Amino acid sequence: MSLVNFEPAARRASNICDTDSHVSSSTSVRFYPHDLIRLNRLLTMDTDLLEQQDIDLSPDLQDHMQPQEEAAQKVKQYYRFWILPKLWISISFDRLTLLALFDRNREILENVLAVILAILVAFLGSVLLIEGFFKDIWVFQFCLVIASCQYSLLKSVQPDSSSPRHGHNRIIAYSRPVYFCLCCGLIWLLDYGSRNISTTRFRLYGMAFTNPLLLLSARDLVIVFTLCFPIVFFIGLLPQVNTFVMYLCEQLDIHVFGGNATTSLLAALYSFICSIVAVALLYGLCYGALKDSWDGQHIPVLFSIFCGLLVAISYHLSRQSSDPSVLFSLVQSKFFPNSEDKNPEDPLSEVKDPLPEKLRNSVSERLQSDLIVCIVIGVLYFAIHVSTVFTVLQPILSYVLYALVGTVGFVTHYVLPQLRKQLPWHCFSHPLLKTKEYYQFEVRNAAHVMWFEKLHIWLLCVEKNVIYPLIVLNELSSSAKNIASPKKLDTELGALMITIAGLKLLRSSFSSPTCQYVTVIFTVLFFTFDYKSFTETMLLDLFFMSILFSKLWLLFYKLRFVYTYIAPWQITWGSAFHAFAQPFAVPHSAMLFVQAAVSAFFSTPLNPFLGSAIFITSYARPVKFWERDYNTKRVDHSNTRLASQLDRNPGSDDNNLNSIFYEHLTRSLQHSLCGDLLLGRWGNYSTGDCFILASDYLNALVHLIEIGNGLVTFQLRGLEFRGTYCQQREVEAITEGVEEDEGFCCCEPGHLPHMLSFNAAFGQRWLAWEVLVTKYVLEGYSITDNSAASMLQVFDLRKILTTYYVKGIIYYVTTSPKLEEWLANETMQEGLRLCTDRNYVDVDPTFNPNIDEDYDHRLAGISRESFCLIYLNWIEYCCSRREKPLDSSKDSPLVTLCYGLCVLGRRALGTASHHMSSNLESFLYGLHALFKGDFRISSIRDEWIFADMELLRKVVVPGIRMSLKLHQDHFTSPDEYDDPSVLYEAITTHEENLVIAHEGDPAWRSAVLSNSPSLLALRHVMDDGTNEYKIIMLNKRYLSFRVIKVNKECVRGLWAGQQQELVFLRNRNPERGSIQNAKQALRNMINSSCDQPIGYPIYVSPLTTSYSDSHEQLKEILGGAISLGNIRNFIVSTWHRLRKGCGAGCNSGGNIEDSDAGGGASCTSNNATINESQSSMSQGGGNATTGQGPGAVQHPPVAAHPAALPAAHPPAHPSTLGTSHSSHSVQSSLVRHSPARASVASHSSYCYGSRHSSLRTSATGFVPCRRSSTSQISLRNLPSSIQSRLSMVNQMEPTGQAGVSVQHGLPSSSSSSQSIPACKQHALVGFLGTEGGSNSTDSQSGGNASPANQMQAKKDDVIYRIQLMDPSQVLEGINVSKRKELQWPDEVIRLKAGRNSWKDWSPQEGMEGHVIHRWVPCSRDPSSRSHIDKTILLVQIEDKYVAVVETGVLELGAEV
Repeated sequence: MSLVNFEPAARRASNICDTDSHVSSSTSVRFYPHDLIRLNRLLTMDTDLLEQQDIDLSPDLQDHMQPQEEAAQKVKQYYRFWILPKLWISISFDRLTLLALFDRNREILENVLAVILAILVAFLGSVLLIEGFFKDIWVFQFCLVIASCQYSLLKSVQPDSSSPRHGHNRIIAYSRPVYFCLCCGLIWLLDYGSRNISTTRFRLYGMAFTNPLLLLSARDLVIVFTLCFPIVFFIGLLPQVNTFVMYLCEQLDIHVFGGNATTSLLAALYSFICSIVAVALLYGLCYGALKDSWDGQHIPVLFSIFCGLLVAISYHLSRQSSDPSVLFSLVQSKFFPNSEDKNPEDPLSEVKDPLPEKLRNSVSERLQSDLIVCIVIGVLYFAIHVSTVFTVLQPILSYVLYALVGTVGFVTHYVLPQLRKQLPWHCFSHPLLKTKEYYQFEVRNAAHVMWFEKLHIWLLCVEKNVIYPLIVLNELSSSAKNIASPKKLDTELGALMITIAGLKLLRSSFSSPTCQYVTVIFTVLFFTFDYKSFTETMLLDLFFMSILFSKLWLLFYKLRFVYTYIAPWQITWGSAFHAFAQPFAVPHSAMLFVQAAVSAFFSTPLNPFLGSAIFITSYARPVKFWERDYNTKRVDHSNTRLASQLDRNPGSDDNNLNSIFYEHLTRSLQHSLCGDLLLGRWGNYSTGDCFILASDYLNALVHLIEIGNGLVTFQLRGLEFRGTYCQQREVEAITEGVEEDEGFCCCEPGHLPHMLSFNAAFGQRWLAWEVLVTKYVLEGYSITDNSAASMLQVFDLRKILTTYYVKGIIYYVTTSPKLEEWLANETMQEGLRLCTDRNYVDVDPTFNPNIDEDYDHRLAGISRESFCLIYLNWIEYCCSRREKPLDSSKDSPLVTLCYGLCVLGRRALGTASHHMSSNLESFLYGLHALFKGDFRISSIRDEWIFADMELLRKVVVPGIRMSLKLHQDHFTSPDEYDDPSVLYEAITTHEENLVIAHEGDPAWRSAVLSNSPSLLALRHVMDDGTNEYKIIMLNKRYLSFRVIKVNKECVRGLWAGQQQELVFLRNRNPERGSIQNAKQALRNMINSSCDQPIGYPIYVSPLTTSYSDSHEQLKEILGGAISLGNIRNFIVSTWHRLRKGCGAGCNSGGNIEDSDAGGGASCTSNNATINESQSSMSQGGGNATTGQGPGAVQHPPVAAHPAALPAAHPPAHPSTLGTSHSSHSVQSSLVRHSPARASVASHSSYCYGSRHSSLRTSATGFVPCRRSSTSQISLRNLPSSIQSRLSMVNQMEPTGQAGVSVQHGLPSSSSSSQSIPACKQHALVGFLGTEGGSNSTDSQSGGNASPANQMQAKKDDVIYRIQLMDPSQVLEGINVSKRKELQWPDEVIRLKAGRNSWKDWSPQEGMEGHVIHRWVPCSRDPSSRSHIDKTILLVQIEDKYVAVVETGVLELGAEV
């Protein structure tokens, strides 16, 4: 029975319901027989006599109640026990006494379930007793088991040895009766089978599974196990019920159907049901095909259809996550898009997490891709199978496939990962295949894709998508008829086994092909050469051997963990018990091996008891390990009460504030982890593997749970930034190098070059972990913290902060779109009426002359006059930057509003500082209070602000936050912000590129998860007696991590040991021996990562799924997802390229690249007469008049490149060249379009695009483009005036004028054999420019300009292209420098020429662009003067502007 809904009489009288959630006491309780007798009497007595009964309590409670009874009359407590809806009895037990006797059930369903289980336990127990399964003393033992199972429904064991959590566990009460019912049912079924089955029809590997003797032995084993229930549950060998169901479904799905690990109980049931449905659909086809006629050379078409569908369904199932929540969410968003109603008053309504939408898009894209791919591969493999290739080419085809899978698997999963490890084969001291980032001290860009990574992914794709499906289809074809024969399994059971075996082998090879080649090769060799007579066809051999090998791998990892952990030369005793247990465990080594085998068979952890050398087997767990979906939540303003935010400031410890960095790291891994795993950057991996990511301050354990085809589900556990002493020792162990070790036993003879010493190699083999990568690149945040106390120590620094605070308020109020509304508000006008007086002064004592710059010493306060004296200039400038300027005179309402707001803001700062601004601690306290938005309006003169609270939220709060950033900038350039324009632009830039918020604000978390480039916050840390303020600055960049792979059985064993020690054994010692550092197993780091409160991670992520489709580098190698939209786009783009290419190829001077890029037009006349252009200039004007002959085409000016020069600087007016063309032209070479090259659209309408001309400008003149093939220019085809002057090439420098338009197509003759050398072609262009025309400015200046000046003019005006060779020479922060070293050609370009504008884009090696401006050292022109001793180029790459030192580029030539 179970008691529920007890209600005290005292509360009943006052109509107050008992709504407390009572839990059972977690301490041991002594029960007394007279308590049970008393309760039995109470249940049978009349309710009127209950109140006359005296209290009969247990001895402990009697002693406790005696003093109170003597002091005053005790109020009796009566609880109603409802027998029927209107029938109840009163029980005079107090709450604690009842809870000590019975568990309190919270729901009616728990009562119903308890009654049903109690009846089942009694019924099944009586059946087994009647059948005579137990004799003599075992009857009494069995009755004790029945009694314990029934009593656990009334009072459960708390804590239970298999309970995963502290406190009362409601589920654990049902464990014993459920397992008892299962065992009793299994005993009865096995006994029934042994008595009714007399034949041994089915045999596998010589074993008859339907042998009655075998069934009787299994029945007796279950009987013994049932009688041992008290010991089994005391040791904790069986999990709680929900864990067992999840574990059972997961194991069956993995080993029988080839599924993946699951993330929850619902996911396990969903995945298991999907597998059963798939088998049911395929079973009918297989059964029908097996019923058809077979012969040696003919396979039924229906079986080929079955094989095609089997591959397609296996492929689809392998690509789907076991968690259906994202799929359900996708369906809901498609069919019920408006089902989620948001509350507009919710503070989190504006904060949107991008991850759910990203996951839905990924799942949608994969489903669309599967719709196409499954049809294609189904038809393809059907065609292959129906072609009888698997029957005609036997046995040669089998040998070829086995050789292929062995070779490809060995290279992909062994050779390449070993060559890429940090210590290959634990013999070499560095990787033999290094990444580009290996020798970089600081990684600044995303990881570069290496050739061996491309090789790895292509081999992997061929292996799992081609080789393994062919092997399975080959075995299906050769084994199906034999399996379904009456001699084997018959048609019905044979069809089922064929379907299950084929589905399992295909799904497992699609999902995780890492160790499949070992299984295939071993099975082939074992059943071909060693035990050929025992084979049950190669299909079933592969099926059963795959299950066996998975268990053998587990046994291998367990034994390796045990031997590493108890090795005598590296044992670390954490306590005296460890020293005792070490020699005690030696005689039990044989038993330890048996335990390891049993635990490997059931996939249970093997944990060290109390961290010692004694190992015991824990209960079975799923791969996910932890039974509850425990996710740490960051404490912020969205989940705490307002009063606690203002007073106690919860979550101000470092661990809670730093957890956001691990959350961002989780999002980064969600984006790139699956792709990086497929590229082999983490080495070999399998389900349940554990890795540690270690950097300067981040140390996280990544647990891989589900591994599918193109998806990985993982969980990240972030450790403390400032860990314990033991954690620091283990962090040192995984970060220190062993290359310098020169030991050999007891001496130090050294080691061979690039090799490890003997001691180092020996030590690396006796570790439960290994370093895989030292430079794993991942996007994250670099953290910079500065002490706010040191930055505000003196009064002058506080005065600067206050000044910026006031200027920030003025900026935000003048830039607000509601300014005119505020100025017209009558309530505000009335509240500020006193401030309109020119002689008004605010003499609040909170104002301090030491920190207020506009403090009036004569009036002892802040007067309007003194305020205007300091800030009126700033108000006028801010007002002038508005689109609609307002009156900003001294007596204007705008100045009055600014004055009132600034006084209010400073008074709020003083109030928050407890009117002790001269004290640094008080000032920092007030500054932090205002920074987080805690404004206390304490003066009646400031109550006008309540007319519109947006003034506080949108003006004053941003003002105090912006002042902190401006104060930081002050240290780099103290006097820079004295200029109002500079200060205004700085605030505007910070507003665009910097997020300034309190770390408890949900907007802070949203900004971090949205990958904001920079963030700033003021942190108040109160932890372990510390009370300090820090200014935290975050900058997004690429971080470098060390990837350490840990033995997964080591992690599971240590986790299980900690759970048992803390939950069941209740070891509260914070310095217990099981968490002391053990470098060989990383014991402290692993135990610290357990769920709280067992461990102490600062962040545990939810189970997050990463898809390969989101990895950009992988998409470039393999291509994107195959969907209808992508196919349509590909066909359309290909058709357009073909049309343009064919159209350009039909013309004599055509160029495919020109046509594709829109860079030029075809020549329209091939036999036009050559005419020299005549250019005349009027003396009084600057416009050029060009005379053009027939067929002439007008060229755009070269210097006036519309993509390069801003609108604020109009281009010059160079002369235009008119020309006509002969049938022969200068051949322009094709320039291939590199993916890394940034193209600039040509603006020429002439025959050849400017970026494909064979003549390019360089630093010394015009030379052929480096990437083009050589083009020869005939001398005979040149004008006579130019040929006569070629003899002076060696004597004179090129004298090109500014703005010369170079001729694109030059006449040539096929009969000429003389051509200009490449080194002399620059002179030709100079002559062409002189011949063609000149600039009006040059004609006015005459010959006074020196050749050097003319060359400088040409260099500045002619737009030429460059290629970026060294990205480290890019000046990515020069545009936001506070010193204004460079004078920019345009302010808009300056704002766009730096990382603050590039966002996620960054200049890469090989990119090309054109130069639009140059800064030269020691130039007389300030606009062209470089502040360093090197020339700086301003380059436009695509729509980005980049400032780069000239030595970091390669000049390609002129944009002609």
